[in-house]
Amino acid sequence: MNLFLDALAWIFSPERLEGQYALPILFVQQLWYTFVSVLIAAVVAVPAGWLIGHTGRGREVAVAVSGAARAIPSFGLLVLLVLLFGVLHRPEAAVVTFVLLAIPSILAGAYTGFEAIDRRVIDAARAMGMTEWQILFKVEVPLGLPLLIGGLRSAVLQVVATVTIAAYVNLGGLGFPIIQGIPLGRFDQVLGGAILVAALALVLDALLAWAQRAAVPRALRDTAPPGRRIPSRIPVRTPSTEERIAA
Repeated sequence: MNLFLDALAWIFSPERLEGQYALPILFVQQLWYTFVSVLIAAVVAVPAGWLIGHTGRGREVAVAVSGAARAIPSFGLLVLLVLLFGVLHRPEAAVVTFVLLAIPSILAGAYTGFEAIDRRVIDAARAMGMTEWQILFKVEVPLGLPLLIGGLRSAVLQVVATVTIAAYVNLGGLGFPIIQGIPLGRFDQVLGGAILVAALALVLDALLAWAQRAAVPRALRDTAPPGRRIPSRIPVRTPSTEERIAA
C-alpha cells in the first residue's frame, strides 16, 4: 500500500511537469507512436481484409501470416530493426515494429466483419441489381464496421502497451520512467509509469468500446425497453365458427 501511495505521489509531483522527460511530453510521445502505427497498419490491413472477406479467398494465408506476426517478439524485432535501419533511423524502426504488431488484429477484424454477415443479405443485394462495389460499400462495410472497430480496439491496446519498449532505444514514451527506475531501484517511479500506461490504455479502450457500439447500424439496435419489445410477428386472430358462417 505504501508503494502505491509513493507511486501516486511520484505521478503528481510538480517535478513531473518539468524538463525534457516531463509526463505531458511522454504522454504525447506514447500517443504519437500508437496512433501513427495503428493508422499505417489500418491502411495496409483494412483493404486486404475487405478483399478477403468480400471474395472469400486468401483467408488461410491471412490466418497464417497473422499467426506468424503474433509470434514475433516485439522487443527482439525492435532491436533488430534498429540495427538494420541504423541508429539515426530509430523512430522508423520503432514504427515498423508497432505496425507489424497491429496488422494481425486489424486484418482479422476486417475480414471477420464481412464473414459474420448473413449471406442472404448479400444475395438479396445482388438480386436487387446492386454492383459489387455497391454491395461492398453500402452493405458489407456498414454491417462489418463494428467488428473492424473491435480489431482496431485490440490493435490499439496491444500497441499502446508495447510502445513502452521504445524507451529502450531512447525514443521516450511512458516506458522511460519504468526503464530508468529499474536500475536506480526507484520502484515508486516504476509503478507510477506502469499506472500511467494502464490508465491510458483503459481510456483508449473505453473510447473505442463506445465507438464500436455506435457503429452498429441503427436498424439492428434493440432500443425497445424491457417488457415492451416489438413482436417478431403480428398475431392473427382466428375467426369463430359463427363468424365464418355469417360471412
